[in-house]
Amino acid sequence: MSSLQKETSYDEDVKAKVEEVDLESKQIIKHGHVAFEYSPAEKQLKRKIDIAFLPLIVFILFIQFVDKTALNNANMLGVKKDTGLDTDKFGWLGALFYIGYLAGQVPNNFLVQRLPISKYMGVVLLLWGTTFMATAAAKSFPGLAVSRVVLGLFEATTYPCVFILISMFYRRHEQVFYISYMFLANACAVMVGALIAFAIGGLQGVNGLSAWQYLYLIWGSVTFFLGILFFVFLPDRPESRWFKLTEDEKLIVAERLKDNGQKENTTFNKAHIHEALREGRYYAICAISFFCNLQNGCTTTFSTQIINEMGFSTLQSILLNIANGATGVLLISITMFASRRYNEICYVGMGMVVVAFLGVLLLTVIPSGPVRLLGIFLTYGVTPVYILAQTLINNNVKGFSKKAFYTSSQLVSYSLGNFLGPLFIQANTAPRYLPAMITYDIANVIQLFAFIYIRWSLVRDQRRRSNTAIPGQHDSINDLTDKEDLTFAYRQ
Repeated sequence: MSSLQKETSYDEDVKAKVEEVDLESKQIIKHGHVAFEYSPAEKQLKRKIDIAFLPLIVFILFIQFVDKTALNNANMLGVKKDTGLDTDKFGWLGALFYIGYLAGQVPNNFLVQRLPISKYMGVVLLLWGTTFMATAAAKSFPGLAVSRVVLGLFEATTYPCVFILISMFYRRHEQVFYISYMFLANACAVMVGALIAFAIGGLQGVNGLSAWQYLYLIWGSVTFFLGILFFVFLPDRPESRWFKLTEDEKLIVAERLKDNGQKENTTFNKAHIHEALREGRYYAICAISFFCNLQNGCTTTFSTQIINEMGFSTLQSILLNIANGATGVLLISITMFASRRYNEICYVGMGMVVVAFLGVLLLTVIPSGPVRLLGIFLTYGVTPVYILAQTLINNNVKGFSKKAFYTSSQLVSYSLGNFLGPLFIQANTAPRYLPAMITYDIANVIQLFAFIYIRWSLVRDQRRRSNTAIPGQHDSINDLTDKEDLTFAYRQ
């Protein structure tokens, strides 16, 4: 018997065993919306997955965002003065990170399907931490520019790997919650990163080093240590030894994989790509990712500078970024609650686009003063928008290669948006940066229409489905796409 026949026979045997077991978990209707009632066994399994997987994922996303936005705090800690930067060159440093990030998507999309994710991410984190520490040695714009490109190349691995793991370990209705955890970690990174940057400000001149250099040395060493933890301890398969599964729990894992339509497959399927390219939703999701990250690229690079230009001191500007992160926690929490409570993705996304629109509008129409802070805080609405764009992929795209292609494509859009976003901030338009703000709000309007189209298309395609579309009964054995598996139910 060939290896392919053996694998197919094994998969069919597991499928038959799963169908024989009464797993007791089921969907129910509460207060007019779909909810899920877990069996005690599945609750225990989910707890095991959360304990082994979630702390590491929250930690990596926290560190990743601290590292990515360190430049924002370094701006207030003397990096401009020490390296001879002006506002325009500083904007390029914010943009160049995403050149590396974009370049990293192609090899990452290839390697993530062929290497154990724990080992792959572990090695990348070691290289990433080393590069981050080396940034402290930069003396001019070219040195910082090279460092930013290389950091983007390494950090490009994070989101694709984490998105794939979440879609592998969690049911579809659970995924918005766990993707939101990712970005709650980012919002907390803004707060904690600002607080620690404020403390590091006191190290200015110690042992002949500037405060911004200590910022890179400290966080780079933390990233390096995290690489060791990931290499050894990160679960990267549904049956990972770190989950300590019983035989019955392995059957529940198989059932959960059926629900989210996820089957690990190291064979790249070109037909999945061709199918994605013929879907309007593919382009709409990429558009949302691109346009929301124009604004994100600005705020992650320039928020402390914009706050500083409102009349606050250098250290006050760093501390006020804590409130920016707190607003992010609030908006992401509202997104999590609303999407889960009402079983809606697109409507909640539209609401967050409106929040981001209002933030930019305030920055545009208010000439100066502390009241403009509210505008900075509300612009964090773009992060929940991005969360929901990825949730649309995780919930409505089936087929391993198709889902990987969707995810990598929206990350390309993410990179392009974040690359161009900081470049709209020009020194000669300070302190209101009106051309940039008008551009960001036009982008918000486009996102609103993209969400409207996506919801319309999902409702249309669901109505075309047969009446046998029952969540939890999907075919994950044959790696079918969502269009091929007519029992797959779309979530709007």
